[in-house]
Order: sequence, then C-alpha cells, then structure tokens
Amino acid sequence: MKKFIISLLLLYAVAMPAKAVEITAPAAPEEAQDLMPVEQSSFGEDLWYVVKSAVQRLQPELVAGCGVCLAVTASVLLTSMLGSFPGSSKSTTELVGCVAIACLVLGTTNSLIGSAADTVRQLSDYGKLLLPVMTTATAAQGAVTTSTAIYVGTALFDALLGSLIASVLTPLIYMFIALSIAKSALNEPLLKKLQSLVKWVTTWSLKIILYIFTGYITITGVVSGTADQSALKATKLTISGMVPVVGGILSDASEAILVGASAVKNTIGVYGLVAVLAIAIGPFLKIGLQYLLLKLIGAVCGIFGGKQTTGLIDDMAAAMGLLLAMTGAVCLLLLISIVCFMKGVS
Repeated sequence: MKKFIISLLLLYAVAMPAKAVEITAPAAPEEAQDLMPVEQSSFGEDLWYVVKSAVQRLQPELVAGCGVCLAVTASVLLTSMLGSFPGSSKSTTELVGCVAIACLVLGTTNSLIGSAADTVRQLSDYGKLLLPVMTTATAAQGAVTTSTAIYVGTALFDALLGSLIASVLTPLIYMFIALSIAKSALNEPLLKKLQSLVKWVTTWSLKIILYIFTGYITITGVVSGTADQSALKATKLTISGMVPVVGGILSDASEAILVGASAVKNTIGVYGLVAVLAIAIGPFLKIGLQYLLLKLIGAVCGIFGGKQTTGLIDDMAAAMGLLLAMTGAVCLLLLISIVCFMKGVS
C-alpha cells in the first residue's frame, strides 16, 4: 500500500505542468540608464549607442578642461618670462609657477578623484546584484560547478579590489598629488623618492590583484580559446602603465568582450555587459580627457617652461593615469567575469 501511494505521488508530480522561471538582469543605476538604449538589439549596436551617448555629454568637460589648460599655459609662460629678467630668482619664480598650476588644476582633479571613487562603488554594488543572477542562469543550464567557481572568485576579488581602492589607493593618489606639488615647488630629491614609492605601491597593488584574479579564472578551467587569451592580455595591459590604460586596453578588451558576447545569445549577459560599460564609460572618458589634455599641455610647456613647472604638469597627468587604472581595473574585472559566465554556459 505504501509503495502504491508513493507511486501515485510520483506520477502526479511528473504530470504537473512545468513552469520556466524567468531570470532577468537587475536594473542599472539611473545615471547609467540614461546612456543605455531603450530597447535592446545586438551587443554591437548597444555598445555603439552607449559610447555615442557618453561622448555627446563630454562637451562641458572639454570646454572647462581647455580653459584650465590655457590658464596653466599662460602661468608657465609668465613664470618663464619673469625668470628671464636680470636679477630675478629662478627658484622663486618656479615656486610661484608651481603654486599657480596647483591652484588651477586641483579643483578639477579633486572632482575627478571623487567621480572615480563613486564609479568604483557603483560598479561594485551593481556586481553584487548582477553576479548572483548570472550564477543562477548559468547553474540552471547545467554548469553548476562553473557558475560557483566564477561567482566565488569574482565576488572575492571584487570586494578586495573595491576595499583596497576606497581605503588605500584613493588616499594614496591624494598623497601622490601633494608630494608632486611639494617636490616641484621645493625641488627636494627626498620628496621625489617618496612620490615614486607611492606611485609604485598604487600600480603594483592593482597589478597583483588582477594577476591573481586572471590566474584563478584560468586555473578553474573556464578560460579557453583565443578570446579568453585576449581577455587575459587586456587585463594585464589595463594596469601595466598609464598610457596602455587609454591605448592598448581599448582594442584588446573590446575584442574579448565582443567575441564572448557573440559566442552565446545570453540576454542577461549582454545586458550586464552594456550596463557595466554604461556605468564606467562616463567617468572614464572624463578622466581620460583630462589625462590627454595635461599630456598635451605638458609637451607644449616643455618648449618654454622650467623643469619644475612642466614636471608638475606631467605629475598631474600621471595622477589621472592612476585614476584610469583604478576605474578600468574594476570595470574589466566585472566584464571578464560576465564573459566567463557566458562562455561557461556554452
């Protein structure tokens, strides 16, 4: 009798209609939604829409940045002219020039540091919402071990990187800027050594975390194929220096993400990629614009300016490079994780 009842229950369970659970991606922050297309199409078209929308909003920052750069150029030129007068003290004019440059640039720099820190926080918060959804979607298609390995690794390294940036690296950038101003104004060799140490600690902190993360993803067996090798190379290029952050990373990272997105028609994954890019691209472009403008003005002022004043401009550009590395590191960590989820399903 007991076996008969159990058999009836099993037959009833089998005969019950199955309902598919719809898994949707979490909504992006409001700022990012303004950059995203209203209706999803292909990943390439969505990506182009996000980039185009972000670039169109750069005009106020471009005007303000050009104004600051013209003022900095005028300050360096005036300082150089004053230093060429007979009886003038070159060290005093260089000191005045450094103070003038610091006053002109610090306002924009402080705003961009705050924007970068806020972007890192938004990316981390969105990752905490998106990754469990991606894990569920991947596990529902049979890749339970893969989804668990990716989620555990990504959550761990994302939390570690976010905490490191908020608690250590952001204060170090402020310290780097302060040491740069003091070194240029006083021309003290000890300050230059301390400045180099701060820069080295910042860059290598990012490198070590992302090297370990990509190593973990490789060891778990999720990464394979040409696209994944490109993702690994792009991650290393992100934090290998300041120029690659705005150069080589763009082509290599886009190759990995595009191949990963086209490999699997995963709506959640594609939406997640577009959302992460929409969160990061605005601040990334603003910081990158300031970085390029300072590099350009540094090269121009190097023709007629003094060593200390032009050196300070280059140091300010280096600070923008560190901000690019921070923002790009967190963004690429999430992008590569999403691609790995999508590859894990296939």
